Amino acid sequence: MKTKQTYLKGKSVFIVSLLVIGITILTVYLTGINYNRTVNSNLYLSLSIIGAALFLFMTYGLYNGITIKNNFPKFREFKTGDLIPQSGTVPELPSIEVGNGIGELILSVLMWIGMTILMFLFLILLEAFFWISIFIILGMLYWIFFRALKLVFSKSLETKGNLGISMIYSLSYTIMYLGWIFGIVYLTEIISKG
Repeated sequence: MKTKQTYLKGKSVFIVSLLVIGITILTVYLTGINYNRTVNSNLYLSLSIIGAALFLFMTYGLYNGITIKNNFPKFREFKTGDLIPQSGTVPELPSIEVGNGIGELILSVLMWIGMTILMFLFLILLEAFFWISIFIILGMLYWIFFRALKLVFSKSLETKGNLGISMIYSLSYTIMYLGWIFGIVYLTEIISKG
């Protein structure tokens, strides 16, 4: 009797990845409250926790023959220039000078209120750009996680039921995915001491 292929949904993998990152941040923070660790020490600890979780997850998935199925929603394509069609050009602003009378004082207060409203609208626009940036970064992270793990789990048919080969594949992919980050942290530590 042929066994049914087990699938993980890409969105679930992404959510679990975000949870692991959150737990890692919380663990580093809570264990570092009473200790004065350097940034590099915190990075090593964070990468070690993420590496251990990644290794265990990939070993489990390869041993059980799991593959990933993409169920992430499609992104809507946006046309450039829809929001701000003439970006890059500075409009000509009129020069407003006020005198010393009561009328000029009232005009100054009204201009102050107008500029406050304008700054408030600018901050709303800035917040919208911030959230769009966060959305794009999360989309990129999802794509990286999905593609990388899909590549790993493409070996699941070969490794299903064989713990040794599953661990070897998991260890090699963990070293490949996190080794360069460890290298960057190590190089920054050497450069900063030199």
